[in-house]
Amino acid sequence: MDFIYSIVKFFVTGGPFMYPILLVFAVGVAISVERFITLTKVTHQNQSSWTRIQPVLNEGEFDKAREITSDDQSTISQLLSMGLARQGAVRRREDIEIAMEESMMEIIPQLEKRTPYVALAASISTLLGLLGTIMGLIAAFTAVANANPAEKADLLSASISVAMNTTAFGLIVAIPLLVTHTVLTAKTGAIVDSLEMASVKALNVISSNAKRQVEV
Repeated sequence: MDFIYSIVKFFVTGGPFMYPILLVFAVGVAISVERFITLTKVTHQNQSSWTRIQPVLNEGEFDKAREITSDDQSTISQLLSMGLARQGAVRRREDIEIAMEESMMEIIPQLEKRTPYVALAASISTLLGLLGTIMGLIAAFTAVANANPAEKADLLSASISVAMNTTAFGLIVAIPLLVTHTVLTAKTGAIVDSLEMASVKALNVISSNAKRQVEV
């Protein structure tokens, strides 16, 4: 109970800038949760889809692979469906690769969507904390200027202590948001790497199949 009381006292004595910092933290957490759930879902969907598609590709059953990707909404199926659509019309590896790269250009922004706002929230909370401290110090020195000389030292130290609460709270908010941003960026990077890996493997299979057909 004392711990909760200390937190409430810390927040209340921090001044009006504590509230916008809290709002920024709430927005940052909401975005982080939404992005983490979405990226985790995308990862699982891609793994499941690739498990189904890879054996079919390795067997050279491209028609069946096209059916699987057309009925699947995962990002890896969206990527491969572009390449497989070209595979049925052309045999040049470059044309198929360009089609997949075009699909990647559409997918990556969707994966990175809103993630930069988490880092922005961390920066804003830090700056709001510093601004709150500066405004608090200005108010403190203004009050001390008209105070009794005997009380100036105690009044100034108490005012500075309160003013520093906003900086402390800003950093308390910023640090976990920065860590979360790093985690989200890493998850996004892992998904992009898996998509690139799948596209290269698919291209290799398609190229090998095309060479066999030419030789025959």
